[in-house]
Amino acid sequence: MALVEAHTGLKPWNKADLPAPPPTQGLQILAVIGPGAILLGAAIGSGEWLVGPAVFVKYGLTLLWVSSIAIFLQTVLNTELVRYTLYSGEPAVIGFMRTKPHARFWAFVYAFMYLAQTGWPAWAGAAAGAVYYLFVGSLADEASSGQVYWIGVAIYLACVIILVVGRRIEHTLELLNWILVGSVLTGLLILCIIVAPPERWAAAAVGFVGYDWFSGDFNFMPKDADWFLIGAFAAYSGVGGVGNLTLSNWSRDKGFGMGGVVGYISAAAAGEKAAPLADTGSVFAPTPNNMTHWRGWWRIVRADQWGIFFCGALLGMALPAILYTSVLSQGEDIRGLGVAAALANALGAGTGLAIAVAFMGAWLLFKTQLDILEGTVRAVTDILWVGSDRARRWSSGDVRRIYYSVLAVFVIWGLIAMGLAAPIFLLQLGANIAGVVMVFASLHILYVNTTMLPEELRPPLWRRAALVFMSLFYGFFVLLWLTS
Repeated sequence: MALVEAHTGLKPWNKADLPAPPPTQGLQILAVIGPGAILLGAAIGSGEWLVGPAVFVKYGLTLLWVSSIAIFLQTVLNTELVRYTLYSGEPAVIGFMRTKPHARFWAFVYAFMYLAQTGWPAWAGAAAGAVYYLFVGSLADEASSGQVYWIGVAIYLACVIILVVGRRIEHTLELLNWILVGSVLTGLLILCIIVAPPERWAAAAVGFVGYDWFSGDFNFMPKDADWFLIGAFAAYSGVGGVGNLTLSNWSRDKGFGMGGVVGYISAAAAGEKAAPLADTGSVFAPTPNNMTHWRGWWRIVRADQWGIFFCGALLGMALPAILYTSVLSQGEDIRGLGVAAALANALGAGTGLAIAVAFMGAWLLFKTQLDILEGTVRAVTDILWVGSDRARRWSSGDVRRIYYSVLAVFVIWGLIAMGLAAPIFLLQLGANIAGVVMVFASLHILYVNTTMLPEELRPPLWRRAALVFMSLFYGFFVLLWLTS
């Protein structure tokens, strides 16, 4: 009789002991965590820098309550996705492929979701608007759309170059994101201290519970709401959709739990067939020794997600909200080719402060595009590597051949997609699709973790309830978007 994990056509798991977690005393924890920093970098460049400010400038700070719930729920989802990876060494999407009706069905479903949400290089296009502002000194408009497009192309291709160098791609992203997160949050904090009056800080603080500091009452939803924009904001408060799913891929490559047994995807410059990646996961029996190791790994996951992602995402949403609403008039619609430079322009065109903010926006969005592109390619590569014998034979056992072939396909498509619509529209479209992803993925990981994992490793009741609530929460915004 086939093992439960092999019922849908994938290879059964191998067996091994859970590796001991690395030491985490004091500052040693910073060398151990990392996937949360990659995810946070992507979050700051999507909802926090583009969609969030567009919402707050248009509707005010009371919608921060949506962010507080969304970021909490996404952090629960993230830890549940990594729970599966700790146990099996496989990304969560491979766990989804181990559920009925068949692995190929879920492979196509989730590959399509990746393409539909992140196949649009909206971040490179938005970064191009900031770069244009740096060189020209004014916001991009329709007349300059051709120049912005070619700047976006250059930014997109620069992402490809970075993905070729280094040894372990995840490690390269991690280092860049530590720099990104530290510099951007510090810069935003300094700007808020300089520019924002005290009442804006107070308005942001109470906005996380839906209270309007200026009117003195609760205001949870604006009248005549643009649900295409607000649905995108709800999804990209945090990172959203397939971005959350990719966390488990990065955690595997970081070596979390059984990820240290199965290997990782190395860069093209890492040498021939460096760090071979297993084509199926490895699981462990819940022996006393393994459970001790499990608790150590779970402490690392909690620090990575609640300490880095959750706290950083709340701060990353609040600081731009305070800054944008302090210098731009409420009710203004900043969505356009120059959205990434709207704040810089409002601070005073041509001033040193404006140039610094525009540079920060360009760097942030470039880095986010790099994370999104790499995460998408990585996830589709993992789907092909585990789910297709033909793909493994074609690659001669070197997962990098699949990785860079998928990357080439996405780059070609991205160069076409970038010219189809304004970057902020593409970003909103992908974000609303992210809401759809979370409606289903939250329930899917709940099913996987409560049926495939040993009883000792399954999530407690409050986490199960949170995942169900997450599906309903995002289902609410998806329904309003689709029916508006």
